[in-house]
Amino acid sequence: MDVFLWVIVPYVCLAIFVLGHVWRYRYDKFGWTTRSSQLYEDRLLRLGSPLFHFGMLGVVGGHIIGLLVPRSWTEAIGIGDHAYHYIAVIGGLLAGVAATVGLIILIYRRRTVGPVFSATTVNDKVMYAFLAAVILLGMWNTIAGSIFTLGGEYNYREGVSVWYRSFLAFTPDASLMAKAPIGFQLHALVAFLLFALWPFTRLVHVFSAPLGYLTRPYIVYRSRDEVVGTRRPRRGWDEPVGRS
Repeated sequence: MDVFLWVIVPYVCLAIFVLGHVWRYRYDKFGWTTRSSQLYEDRLLRLGSPLFHFGMLGVVGGHIIGLLVPRSWTEAIGIGDHAYHYIAVIGGLLAGVAATVGLIILIYRRRTVGPVFSATTVNDKVMYAFLAAVILLGMWNTIAGSIFTLGGEYNYREGVSVWYRSFLAFTPDASLMAKAPIGFQLHALVAFLLFALWPFTRLVHVFSAPLGYLTRPYIVYRSRDEVVGTRRPRRGWDEPVGRS
C-alpha cells in the first residue's frame, strides 16, 4: 500500500499532468483560457482575485523553499531551525490566509452572481473543491503541526521534503511519507489529484503568463477627430448617394 500511495499514484498523476497539458495545447488551444467572467461582475472579483493570486504566489514560494531546499543549505547561510520555523510559520500563515479569504470570495461570487454561476461548469466545481481541500489541509498542517505541536512537532524537512526530492530524482522512498502524520499525507495525496485534474480545467492559464507585456512597445492612442494636413475630414459620404 505504501508503494501504491507514494510511488505509483504520484507518478501516474505527474504523467497525466504533463501529457494532459500537451494534449490540451495541441487540440484545445482556443479553450486554453481562464474563461473570464469579469464582464458579469467585477466588484467582488477585484477584491478576491488579487488576494487569492498573491496569496498563492506566497504559498507556492514557501513550498519551493520548504521542499526543494535542504536543511543543510539554510544552516550553511546561518538560518537555524528556530529562525526557519518562525519564518515558515508566519509567512505560511499570511500567504495561506490571503489565499483562503480570496478563494472564499471567489466561490461566494461564483455561487451568488447569477450569470457567473450559469457559466460555471462541473469541471470548475470539482477544481474548486480540490483546490479548497489542498489549501485548508496545508493551513491545518501549519497550525496543528507547527503551533499546537500535537503529539510532538513533526519536522517535515527530514521526512516529506526528503521524499519529495527523491520523487523528483526518480528514486522515491515510500517509507518517508508512510511515517508522516495523516495531515501531511492527505495534503500530498489531494495535491497530486489536483495536478492530475489541472490540464482539464481553467488552471492551465497559469502557464500563459503575459510575459510579452514586459517587452512589447507602447500602444499609441490618437484622437478620432485629429486633423491631418490642412483639410479637416468631412463627415459622411464625400459625394451624394446615387451619383455615378
